[in-house]
Amino acid sequence: MCGRYALYGPQSRLREQFGVEPANLEERYNIAPSQDAPIVRCGADGERELISARWGLLPSWVKEPGKLAQPINAKVETAGEKPMFRHAFKRSRVLVPASGFYEWVPVAGYKQPFFIRPVGGEELFGFGGLLEHWDGPEGQILTFAILTTAANDLMRPIHDRMPVIIRPEDYAAWLDHGVMDGLLVRELAGEYPSDEMEAYPVGRAVGNPRAQGERLVAPL
Repeated sequence: MCGRYALYGPQSRLREQFGVEPANLEERYNIAPSQDAPIVRCGADGERELISARWGLLPSWVKEPGKLAQPINAKVETAGEKPMFRHAFKRSRVLVPASGFYEWVPVAGYKQPFFIRPVGGEELFGFGGLLEHWDGPEGQILTFAILTTAANDLMRPIHDRMPVIIRPEDYAAWLDHGVMDGLLVRELAGEYPSDEMEAYPVGRAVGNPRAQGERLVAPL
């Protein structure tokens, strides 16, 4: 799964990797569910745009949001069939820029957090995400979920699931509203190479969703 992630570093990375203007984003070392975060979508004019959405999917057809769980993750293997996700899976896929993500490993008496990032930490991940909108009394609310897939060799000792990571050469197809074939979408979300990722233990402070700062991603 993916329950916490980070986005920090030079904002030029967003322009260079995703082709969007960063709009003076603050560095975030501990993005948590129910918080707003930047995502990349294909706009009405066909150009990529960086927008803000809340992490926790709320489909447009929901009548009473308070009575329905708002999932932060969706399994890529089944998202195309489940009512909660299938519309966005076919027609509203997005990219979620991230410097890396956290996962916890049970050890004696506590859970040890790990930070997983691109090798060297100089690039960003582009998680595969799903975007929905809900029209409420105070206007439209944009929400998203991050797709997950089976762990690759690097992640397997840490957790059996990991975020779907889209390769940069597949960004255009992933964001294309015209690509609706479920098998092709799952191909785009194929296994990300272990040798392009690294993982290391970090301090337990990241467990507090209010915690921020570079110290959260510092290796123990």
